[in-house]
Amino acid sequence: MKEIIKTASAPAPIGPYNQAVRAGQTLYVSGQIALDPQTGELLKGSIEAETELVMENLKAVLKAAGADFSNVVKSSIFVADMGQFAHINEVYGRYFEAETAPARETVEVANLPKYVNVEISVIALLD
Repeated sequence: MKEIIKTASAPAPIGPYNQAVRAGQTLYVSGQIALDPQTGELLKGSIEAETELVMENLKAVLKAAGADFSNVVKSSIFVADMGQFAHINEVYGRYFEAETAPARETVEVANLPKYVNVEISVIALLD
């Protein structure tokens, strides 16, 4: 059974997809970018501020599904410039305990939606 997860606390989708889909005990959270959930405007600032908003958007979607970052088993980070990775990683790391951090890949890409610098998606296991 598939359940669509939606919350006004994270940006509304900008295409034909949902913020997250629960399939059984697995939650698939769509990639989040630095969009302000209240205004729909892109955050213009440092890579750290952009990453912080991405993580807060992910947090809001996880919460809507009754989860948090401790439920995350896999994350995918897409970056426009791998040279920014240390800054992204520093912010990202604040959301996970080192001992139980999820599996992850980080990929440099040519472009991201709305030409942002970072997009992150996660997969979580629910109780």
